[in-house]
Amino acid sequence: MVTWSLFKQGIMPVLRALPAHEVMMGPHPVKQPIPTQSVDQIDPFLLIHHHRSTIAPGTDRWDAGVGPHPHRGFSPITFMWEGGVHHRDSRGNNSVVGGGGVQWTDVGMGIIHSERPPAELCENGGVQEIIQIWVNLPKANKMMEPVYLPFQKEELPSAHGHPELKIVSGDLGHDQAVGPLKGAYPVTSAHGVATTAPFSFTVKEGENGLFYLLSGAGRLEGYGLVENAMLYHLDAGDYTAHLEEGSKVFFIAAAPIGEKVESYGPFVMTNQTEIMEAMRDYQMGKMGYLVERDMP
Repeated sequence: MVTWSLFKQGIMPVLRALPAHEVMMGPHPVKQPIPTQSVDQIDPFLLIHHHRSTIAPGTDRWDAGVGPHPHRGFSPITFMWEGGVHHRDSRGNNSVVGGGGVQWTDVGMGIIHSERPPAELCENGGVQEIIQIWVNLPKANKMMEPVYLPFQKEELPSAHGHPELKIVSGDLGHDQAVGPLKGAYPVTSAHGVATTAPFSFTVKEGENGLFYLLSGAGRLEGYGLVENAMLYHLDAGDYTAHLEEGSKVFFIAAAPIGEKVESYGPFVMTNQTEIMEAMRDYQMGKMGYLVERDMP
């Protein structure tokens, strides 16, 4: 942990820097800074996938992206930079969110959903770049009714001096707008493309903060250089980043939940019995059904 003497010396409380290693999720290569062999989670953040791909014109949209799969017990949140995502789920939600937007799902007791490139992107070709992060839910919320929250880029306020860097949820501090998205567990988050103006944000006392550059580079005042494809775990404090023009930025912070985590594939619960119940409920159809081609 960072000591008070380091604060007095002006050194920012960056606890560690974790490289994003490339892993395969089925046929899709992704950069994954957590989990790793040495870091299982940074409570309440369970997993981060950074995915960028070029989609060829004329791609079959039903063969692209990720097909129907279940979840229970956490909140998968997808932040988009380019290309967008078409979300369909077993609760009847069916929407496309474009570049700069975000899709937030508190899956609670369970849903089945798919995440594919939009039809227009498959038809015309182009780049899709996203980050998906899994945020744990407290035990009290793990069996809540699922909630799906899509926000387009135009619905999100911008950080000071950064028209394309959007505040998604919570309060970044420094007299900036508050993000409109309110999930089941309080999270502060921002994402987008930076200018050369200073980007200031706060990690509140008791929270874990994460800072990640998809591309570009810069420096954090009091710390030093920050590189892309490197996850910076931040302790409480006020931060100012000076970034290269066009750097793609992701920031998120939340208080740790402090509960036991038991996970198996797409299910995140607190013990093995709950995992077995999730598997049974999925097999019995209690999370619903998703026939994608009935939801164009």
